[in-house]
Amino acid sequence: MIKATTISQALKDAIKQFAASPTPGLDAEILLEHVLSQTKAYLYAHPDKVLTPVQHQQFVELVGQRAQGIPIAYLTGRQGFWDLDLLVSKEVLIPRAETELLIEIALQLFPAEKACMVADLGTGSGAIALAIAYERPNWQVIAMDNSTAAIALAKRNADRLKITNIAFVLGDFCESLPERKFDLIISNPPYIASNDPHLKQGDVRFEPKSALVAGEDGLEIIRKIAAIALPYLKSDGYLLLEHGFDQEPQVRDILLQAGYVEPVTKQDLAGHPRAIYGKKPSL
Repeated sequence: MIKATTISQALKDAIKQFAASPTPGLDAEILLEHVLSQTKAYLYAHPDKVLTPVQHQQFVELVGQRAQGIPIAYLTGRQGFWDLDLLVSKEVLIPRAETELLIEIALQLFPAEKACMVADLGTGSGAIALAIAYERPNWQVIAMDNSTAAIALAKRNADRLKITNIAFVLGDFCESLPERKFDLIISNPPYIASNDPHLKQGDVRFEPKSALVAGEDGLEIIRKIAAIALPYLKSDGYLLLEHGFDQEPQVRDILLQAGYVEPVTKQDLAGHPRAIYGKKPSL
Protein backbone atom coordinates (compact mmCIF):
# COMPACT_ATOMS: atom_id res chain seq x y z
CA MET A 1 0.00 0.00 0.00
CA ILE A 2 1.31 3.44 -0.98
CA LYS A 3 1.87 5.64 2.07
CA ALA A 4 0.11 9.01 1.96
CA THR A 5 2.50 11.86 1.35
CA THR A 6 2.33 15.62 0.83
CA ILE A 7 3.71 17.70 -2.00
CA SER A 8 6.50 18.96 0.26
CA GLN A 9 7.51 15.48 1.40
CA ALA A 10 7.31 14.03 -2.10
CA LEU A 11 9.73 16.69 -3.35
CA LYS A 12 12.15 16.07 -0.48
CA ASP A 13 12.10 12.30 -1.08
CA ALA A 14 12.73 12.79 -4.80
CA ILE A 15 15.65 15.20 -4.31
CA LYS A 16 17.44 12.58 -2.19
CA GLN A 17 17.43 10.24 -5.20
CA PHE A 18 18.78 12.83 -7.62
CA ALA A 19 22.31 13.11 -6.27
CA ALA A 20 23.75 12.60 -9.76
CA SER A 21 21.66 15.40 -11.27
CA PRO A 22 23.02 18.97 -11.42
CA THR A 23 19.47 20.25 -10.81
CA PRO A 24 17.82 17.88 -8.30
CA GLY A 25 15.25 20.37 -7.01
CA LEU A 26 14.20 21.47 -10.48
CA ASP A 27 13.96 17.87 -11.68
CA ALA A 28 11.67 16.97 -8.78
CA GLU A 29 9.46 20.01 -9.34
CA ILE A 30 9.06 19.43 -13.07
CA LEU A 31 8.09 15.80 -12.57
CA LEU A 32 5.56 16.63 -9.87
CA GLU A 33 4.12 19.48 -11.95
CA HIS A 34 3.68 16.92 -14.73
CA VAL A 35 1.97 14.36 -12.51
CA LEU A 36 -0.39 16.91 -10.95
CA SER A 37 -0.90 18.98 -14.14
CA GLN A 38 -0.09 22.02 -12.05
CA THR A 39 2.43 24.86 -12.00
CA LYS A 40 5.44 25.41 -9.76
CA ALA A 41 3.50 28.19 -8.05
CA TYR A 42 0.84 25.63 -7.09
CA LEU A 43 3.46 23.35 -5.54
CA TYR A 44 4.77 26.17 -3.35
CA ALA A 45 1.30 27.40 -2.46
CA HIS A 46 0.07 23.95 -1.37
CA PRO A 47 3.01 22.17 0.31
CA ASP A 48 0.68 20.19 2.61
CA LYS A 49 -1.58 18.95 -0.17
CA VAL A 50 -1.75 15.15 0.02
CA LEU A 51 -1.14 13.25 -3.21
CA THR A 52 -3.61 10.57 -4.17
CA PRO A 53 -2.22 7.02 -4.20
CA VAL A 54 -2.27 7.05 -8.01
CA GLN A 55 -0.42 10.37 -8.18
CA HIS A 56 2.15 9.21 -5.65
CA GLN A 57 2.75 5.95 -7.49
CA GLN A 58 3.17 7.75 -10.81
CA PHE A 59 5.58 10.23 -9.26
CA VAL A 60 7.63 7.50 -7.59
CA GLU A 61 7.96 5.66 -10.92
CA LEU A 62 9.07 8.80 -12.75
CA VAL A 63 11.56 9.64 -10.01
CA GLY A 64 13.04 6.16 -10.29
CA GLN A 65 13.46 6.53 -14.04
CA ARG A 66 15.03 9.96 -13.67
CA ALA A 67 17.40 8.58 -11.04
CA GLN A 68 18.58 6.12 -13.70
CA GLY A 69 19.40 9.09 -15.94
CA ILE A 70 16.45 9.13 -18.31
CA PRO A 71 16.01 12.74 -19.50
CA ILE A 72 13.23 14.83 -17.98
CA ALA A 73 11.94 15.70 -21.46
CA TYR A 74 11.39 12.04 -22.31
CA LEU A 75 9.60 11.43 -19.01
CA THR A 76 7.22 14.36 -19.43
CA GLY A 77 7.03 14.24 -23.23
CA ARG A 78 7.57 18.00 -23.40
CA GLN A 79 10.40 20.47 -23.90
CA GLY A 80 10.42 24.24 -24.14
CA PHE A 81 12.29 25.76 -27.09
CA TRP A 82 12.28 29.42 -28.09
CA ASP A 83 8.74 30.51 -27.14
CA LEU A 84 7.24 27.12 -27.98
CA ASP A 85 6.11 24.17 -25.90
CA LEU A 86 7.08 21.12 -27.95
CA LEU A 87 6.14 17.49 -27.72
CA VAL A 88 9.21 15.25 -27.74
CA SER A 89 9.80 11.51 -27.76
CA LYS A 90 12.72 9.11 -27.54
CA GLU A 91 12.79 9.02 -31.36
CA VAL A 92 14.08 12.62 -31.58
CA LEU A 93 16.86 14.73 -30.14
CA ILE A 94 15.83 16.88 -27.19
CA PRO A 95 15.85 20.55 -28.32
CA ARG A 96 18.55 22.48 -26.48
CA ALA A 97 18.89 26.10 -25.47
CA GLU A 98 22.13 26.59 -27.43
CA THR A 99 20.30 25.71 -30.66
CA GLU A 100 18.15 28.80 -30.22
CA LEU A 101 21.20 30.65 -31.55
CA LEU A 102 20.28 29.33 -35.02
CA ILE A 103 16.89 31.02 -34.77
CA GLU A 104 18.46 34.31 -33.75
CA ILE A 105 20.86 34.19 -36.71
CA ALA A 106 18.17 33.20 -39.21
CA LEU A 107 15.94 36.09 -38.18
CA GLN A 108 18.84 38.54 -38.47
CA LEU A 109 19.95 37.44 -41.93
CA PHE A 110 16.90 38.81 -43.76
CA PRO A 111 14.55 41.76 -43.31
CA ALA A 112 11.36 40.71 -41.54
CA GLU A 113 9.21 41.85 -44.46
CA LYS A 114 11.12 39.75 -47.03
CA ALA A 115 9.24 36.58 -47.99
CA CYS A 116 11.84 33.84 -47.63
CA MET A 117 11.95 30.16 -48.46
CA VAL A 118 13.69 28.12 -45.75
CA ALA A 119 14.58 24.43 -45.40
CA ASP A 120 15.43 22.75 -42.11
CA LEU A 121 17.38 19.52 -42.62
CA GLY A 122 16.97 16.89 -39.90
CA THR A 123 14.06 18.64 -38.22
CA GLY A 124 13.45 16.09 -35.44
CA SER A 125 10.69 17.48 -33.24
CA GLY A 126 10.42 20.42 -35.64
CA ALA A 127 11.98 22.83 -33.13
CA ILE A 128 14.05 24.95 -35.53
CA ALA A 129 11.56 24.97 -38.39
CA LEU A 130 8.60 25.74 -36.15
CA ALA A 131 10.38 28.54 -34.28
CA ILE A 132 11.30 30.23 -37.55
CA ALA A 133 7.82 29.75 -39.02
CA TYR A 134 6.29 31.09 -35.81
CA GLU A 135 8.43 34.23 -35.88
CA ARG A 136 8.02 34.85 -39.62
CA PRO A 137 4.47 34.00 -40.78
CA ASN A 138 5.33 35.38 -44.24
CA TRP A 139 8.13 32.84 -44.71
CA GLN A 140 7.59 29.37 -46.14
CA VAL A 141 9.44 26.66 -44.22
CA ILE A 142 10.15 23.08 -45.31
CA ALA A 143 10.99 20.69 -42.48
CA MET A 144 12.79 17.53 -43.59
CA ASP A 145 13.79 14.36 -41.77
CA ASN A 146 14.57 10.78 -42.77
CA SER A 147 12.60 9.42 -39.78
CA THR A 148 8.88 8.80 -40.19
CA ALA A 149 8.47 9.05 -36.39
CA ALA A 150 10.17 12.45 -36.35
CA ILE A 151 8.05 13.80 -39.19
CA ALA A 152 4.86 12.58 -37.49
CA LEU A 153 5.89 14.26 -34.22
CA ALA A 154 6.87 17.52 -35.93
CA LYS A 155 3.47 17.59 -37.68
CA ARG A 156 1.74 17.10 -34.33
CA ASN A 157 3.68 20.04 -32.92
CA ALA A 158 2.71 22.23 -35.87
CA ASP A 159 -0.95 21.30 -35.44
CA ARG A 160 -0.87 21.94 -31.67
CA LEU A 161 0.80 25.31 -32.15
CA LYS A 162 -1.41 26.21 -35.13
CA ILE A 163 1.61 27.03 -37.30
CA THR A 164 0.54 26.69 -40.92
CA ASN A 165 3.34 28.21 -43.02
CA ILE A 166 5.31 24.97 -42.85
CA ALA A 167 5.41 21.73 -44.83
CA PHE A 168 7.02 18.42 -43.95
CA VAL A 169 9.09 16.18 -46.19
CA LEU A 170 10.37 12.68 -45.52
CA GLY A 171 13.85 12.40 -47.00
CA ASP A 172 17.60 12.74 -46.58
CA PHE A 173 19.62 15.93 -46.96
CA CYS A 174 18.31 18.03 -49.89
CA GLU A 175 17.36 15.56 -52.61
CA SER A 176 13.69 15.34 -51.63
CA LEU A 177 13.18 19.11 -51.37
CA PRO A 178 10.73 20.82 -53.74
CA GLU A 179 12.34 21.94 -56.98
CA ARG A 180 12.89 25.56 -56.08
CA LYS A 181 15.67 27.68 -54.66
CA PHE A 182 15.94 28.52 -50.99
CA ASP A 183 17.04 31.71 -49.27
CA LEU A 184 18.26 29.71 -46.28
CA ILE A 185 19.07 26.08 -45.58
CA ILE A 186 19.55 25.43 -41.89
CA SER A 187 20.53 22.37 -39.90
CA ASN A 188 21.52 21.15 -36.49
CA PRO A 189 23.12 17.97 -37.84
CA PRO A 190 24.76 15.12 -35.95
CA TYR A 191 28.30 16.32 -35.13
CA ILE A 192 29.65 14.07 -32.37
CA ALA A 193 32.54 11.72 -33.14
CA SER A 194 31.72 8.04 -32.78
CA ASN A 195 34.34 7.56 -30.03
CA ASP A 196 33.48 10.70 -28.05
CA PRO A 197 33.31 9.85 -24.32
CA HIS A 198 30.42 12.27 -23.85
CA LEU A 199 28.17 9.72 -25.55
CA LYS A 200 28.31 7.73 -22.31
CA GLN A 201 27.34 10.69 -20.13
CA GLY A 202 24.15 12.55 -19.27
CA ASP A 203 21.04 12.76 -21.43
CA VAL A 204 22.76 11.77 -24.68
CA ARG A 205 22.98 8.16 -23.44
CA PHE A 206 19.25 7.91 -24.10
CA GLU A 207 18.95 9.99 -27.27
CA PRO A 208 18.94 8.47 -30.78
CA LYS A 209 22.53 7.96 -31.91
CA SER A 210 21.54 8.75 -35.49
CA ALA A 211 20.83 12.33 -34.36
CA LEU A 212 24.15 12.65 -32.55
CA VAL A 213 26.95 10.68 -34.19
CA ALA A 214 28.58 11.56 -37.52
CA GLY A 215 31.54 9.31 -38.26
CA GLU A 216 34.95 9.12 -36.71
CA ASP A 217 35.52 12.89 -36.55
CA GLY A 218 31.92 14.05 -36.16
CA LEU A 219 32.01 15.99 -39.44
CA GLU A 220 30.68 13.43 -41.89
CA ILE A 221 27.15 14.84 -42.11
CA ILE A 222 28.32 18.46 -42.20
CA ARG A 223 30.53 17.59 -45.20
CA LYS A 224 27.57 16.00 -46.99
CA ILE A 225 25.22 18.90 -46.31
CA ALA A 226 27.79 21.48 -47.41
CA ALA A 227 28.42 19.61 -50.66
CA ILE A 228 24.78 18.97 -51.49
CA ALA A 229 23.07 22.19 -50.36
CA LEU A 230 24.80 24.73 -52.59
CA PRO A 231 22.74 24.08 -55.79
CA TYR A 232 19.52 24.37 -53.79
CA LEU A 233 20.31 27.90 -52.62
CA LYS A 234 19.53 31.15 -54.37
CA SER A 235 22.44 33.41 -55.22
CA ASP A 236 23.38 35.14 -51.96
CA GLY A 237 21.43 32.49 -50.06
CA TYR A 238 22.89 31.02 -46.86
CA LEU A 239 23.74 27.66 -45.36
CA LEU A 240 23.55 27.87 -41.55
CA LEU A 241 24.88 25.04 -39.37
CA GLU A 242 25.28 24.24 -35.70
CA HIS A 243 28.55 22.50 -34.83
CA GLY A 244 30.60 21.35 -31.86
CA PHE A 245 32.40 23.94 -29.75
CA ASP A 246 35.83 22.77 -31.02
CA GLN A 247 34.90 22.19 -34.68
CA GLU A 248 34.76 25.75 -35.99
CA PRO A 249 38.06 25.74 -37.93
CA GLN A 250 37.24 22.47 -39.68
CA VAL A 251 33.66 23.49 -40.51
CA ARG A 252 34.87 26.84 -41.86
CA ASP A 253 37.29 25.00 -44.16
CA ILE A 254 34.52 22.63 -45.27
CA LEU A 255 32.30 25.54 -46.28
CA LEU A 256 35.07 27.35 -48.13
CA GLN A 257 36.13 24.20 -49.99
CA ALA A 258 32.50 23.52 -50.96
CA GLY A 259 32.23 26.96 -52.59
CA TYR A 260 30.61 29.13 -49.94
CA VAL A 261 31.98 32.59 -49.26
CA GLU A 262 32.19 34.98 -46.31
CA PRO A 263 31.70 32.40 -43.53
CA VAL A 264 30.61 33.96 -40.24
CA THR A 265 30.93 32.28 -36.85
CA LYS A 266 28.63 32.97 -33.90
CA GLN A 267 29.16 32.08 -30.26
CA ASP A 268 26.66 30.59 -27.84
CA LEU A 269 25.84 32.03 -24.42
CA ALA A 270 28.81 30.18 -22.92
CA GLY A 271 31.14 31.95 -25.35
CA HIS A 272 31.84 28.85 -27.46
CA PRO A 273 31.79 28.92 -31.26
CA ARG A 274 28.49 27.14 -31.94
CA ALA A 275 27.13 28.14 -35.35
CA ILE A 276 28.47 29.18 -38.72
CA TYR A 277 26.89 30.36 -41.94
CA GLY A 278 28.29 30.75 -45.43
CA LYS A 279 26.89 32.48 -48.50
CA LYS A 280 26.35 31.15 -52.00
CA PRO A 281 28.27 33.48 -54.31
CA SER A 282 26.33 35.87 -56.55
CA LEU A 283 26.03 34.83 -60.17
